[in-house]
Amino acid sequence: MVQKYQSPVRVYKHPFELVMAAYERRFPTCHLIPMFVASDVVEEEGNEEGSTNRVERRCALDVDAPRLLKRIAGVDYVYFIQKNTLNRKERTLHIESHNETFSNRVIISETCCYSVHPENEDWTCFEQTASLDIKSFFGFESTVEKIAMKQYASSIKKVCLLLHLINTCKLGVSFVLSEKLNSMQNTVGAVFVLCFCVTDKLDADYIKRYLGDLTPLQESCLIRLRKWLQETHKGKIPKDEHILRFLRARDFNMEKAREILCQSLTWRKQHQVDYLLETWTSPQVLQDYYTGGWHHHDRDGRPLYVLRLGQMDTKGLVRALGEESLLRHVLSINEEGLRRCEENTKVFGRPISCWTCLVDLEGLNMRHLWRPGVKALLRIIEVVEANYPETLGRLLILRAPRVFPVLWTLVSPFIDENTRKKFLIYAGNDYQGPGGLVDYIDKEIIPDFLAGECMCEVPEGGLVPKSMYRTAEELENEDVRMWTETIYQSASVFKGAPHELLIEIIDASSVITWDFDMCKGDVVFNIYHSKRAPQPLRKDPLGAHVITSPVGNNVQLIDKSWMLGQDYSMVETSLTCKEGESVQGSHITRWPGFYILQWKFHNMPACSATNLPRVDDVLATLQVSSHKCKVMYYTEVLGSEDFRGSMTSLESSHSGFSQLSAVTTSSSQSQSSSMISR
Repeated sequence: MVQKYQSPVRVYKHPFELVMAAYERRFPTCHLIPMFVASDVVEEEGNEEGSTNRVERRCALDVDAPRLLKRIAGVDYVYFIQKNTLNRKERTLHIESHNETFSNRVIISETCCYSVHPENEDWTCFEQTASLDIKSFFGFESTVEKIAMKQYASSIKKVCLLLHLINTCKLGVSFVLSEKLNSMQNTVGAVFVLCFCVTDKLDADYIKRYLGDLTPLQESCLIRLRKWLQETHKGKIPKDEHILRFLRARDFNMEKAREILCQSLTWRKQHQVDYLLETWTSPQVLQDYYTGGWHHHDRDGRPLYVLRLGQMDTKGLVRALGEESLLRHVLSINEEGLRRCEENTKVFGRPISCWTCLVDLEGLNMRHLWRPGVKALLRIIEVVEANYPETLGRLLILRAPRVFPVLWTLVSPFIDENTRKKFLIYAGNDYQGPGGLVDYIDKEIIPDFLAGECMCEVPEGGLVPKSMYRTAEELENEDVRMWTETIYQSASVFKGAPHELLIEIIDASSVITWDFDMCKGDVVFNIYHSKRAPQPLRKDPLGAHVITSPVGNNVQLIDKSWMLGQDYSMVETSLTCKEGESVQGSHITRWPGFYILQWKFHNMPACSATNLPRVDDVLATLQVSSHKCKVMYYTEVLGSEDFRGSMTSLESSHSGFSQLSAVTTSSSQSQSSSMISR
């Protein structure tokens, strides 16, 4: 299996031309890069204007290997072929290199690119990818590949090992940099040392500040998985911190992490978990009898959640609320935990990616082992394990009674092994001594019910009154209602009866965003603009002007007397959306007025007599024509500043949110738009 490495985008705070001048100083040799022994030009060509230059070089590297090994191999140096393509007009340099030495046994390929930063023309970006494929190594090809790639990635971050011309070689630490800079008498020399002796701080600081310490290979896994999601995932791309949790949960195995992450993203969208904190309100019975709550933070700055499980009437809560309400409440706790981690990251100036949970078991007895209650607990554990990996930093279990081993035997098989390693269990009052609670939580915030000095607002619990119990039928209906309630709206689309949504825009630079799923059938999605509102002027609760349709949740706004190009105009190219697709996009408005989002029935093209239809086409036509189309959608209007601020990227580059729109990615048109089928 070929081993791959991909770096994040490195950013140098210097113009492209200055970086290129520094880059050229390494040829044919450079005393600042001692392992780069020599380089010979094999071929060189350029265009008449002089804007493009292509150079092929044969480069010699003095690799760090024992002399005996070099003698056995019969070589003193390792030779690489490097091809550079410099485009001065577009301000790009593309570098491709591969090994010449040992090419019958090992294939090493590397691609690098220097380009102008998309948001600052006085800065230069650098990207790098590499692959290593060992064809023959006495049966140990896979093992040697992994070891070699780790060494390669490590050398990129440390010193003096690149596969062609050491494009990101770091020749020392800060004191070396200072010494070299003091000896330089010209700007180009200073930039040379700056660019190739020190990792740029724009991305390095971001990683250290928000993600923590990552090895180059771990960093590469994060970049590759995020890039894969941007290219293939149907939906919103999660933050780097979110992706990183799934990678860590699978020890940075890309395939395994990608599988569980995609499953979780689908689950989050199906159940609208991203909007849970905005839409979920705990029932009063939970507020009164659920014995858990957030309480300051531990010594490491992690949010601290306190759960008095021994005081909780699990049977009463299940009988009064049902499994789904309890699960929804626990999910809201996890979502709140992620939010608090982000806040603490800002407060403490270092990445806080998980929380600490303190579980007090005083009062735990056999009634807590009620079978439906244990079943609900196991389901909650299963859902949390699958969708919130690596969010629990430490679990402190205090005052574990004799019945605890029975409960532990039931639940431990459902808990991931890495998670179980984070459990610390104390029986009786053992937590009060050395090695106990004070090692993890400041004495000042130990809850009062644990003999501490801090008042804890976690409810004391107690038995849920039986008068609040519900019948099995009532609980089942409540579960169905709960998971069907969503911020998304549903609409039907029929032949000759499109569904339309009206949005009034006051600020011309606003951003209309949309996210919809095609639940059934195919539609064509359009966006129109009109200076005047459709008639009649009756408004629905969402602010849309409604022309009521005789077919339920279907709204038509554009009057048949309106003329396209006269009464209203199309502002986006039509987009055909197939059944099962998720569509996400945005439109930056150019003018104030009224914008109409339209989902129109997609008519299959008629079949001519000379072109007989395929059986599959006929069946598809019959299936679509015999059913109505159904769409589930959500729209939001944002200010342009808020919209730009919501897009985060390691590269500080264009968001994948608008990557399919040529208009949006054009820097010459500030009033841009996008429509994406993901």
